[in-house]
Amino acid sequence: MAQGEFALVRERLEQALPLSGQPVKRGTMAHEHIVHMMVVDSLAISEDGPGIAAHAPRLVELAERDGHQPYLAVAWRALGVAGRLKGEFAEAGDLLKAALDVFAERGTVWQKGRTLCELGKLELARGSTEQAEAFLTDALKAFEQIGAGPLLEQVRVELDKIGSPDQWSSDK
Repeated sequence: MAQGEFALVRERLEQALPLSGQPVKRGTMAHEHIVHMMVVDSLAISEDGPGIAAHAPRLVELAERDGHQPYLAVAWRALGVAGRLKGEFAEAGDLLKAALDVFAERGTVWQKGRTLCELGKLELARGSTEQAEAFLTDALKAFEQIGAGPLLEQVRVELDKIGSPDQWSSDK
């Protein structure tokens, strides 16, 4: 997605944060932790380090308060992205691996694939192409498993930074 789309999503979600969650006439309105999760995740996708730093701590606080491990993992993944962007590779790796563990435990293939992709980007930033290739290939397999076309293309772009685009398939 284009960077502008994520900026618009973030802007709309930030406008929703001060709104009350209940009551509504039909259904439910997103509670604060859900809106923070969506803001933080969109910031991670757009690689907005300062935005992540501004919003992820509140998501961590809310997720810990509610015992919501998947939202905590989303926050950790975002903080891992921010760490990579700042060159804090060791901390970023720890956060991304912690997020991966949560998503793997729960069998959330899409979230696992996204986190594997972020681990691959981290290893590329570290200069470890072999490790990056392993993470990105695992991300590719996860996205192929669920038919996540746009994310498959994003992973292939990252893999292209390593080598020949003709060699990337899940048959590896």
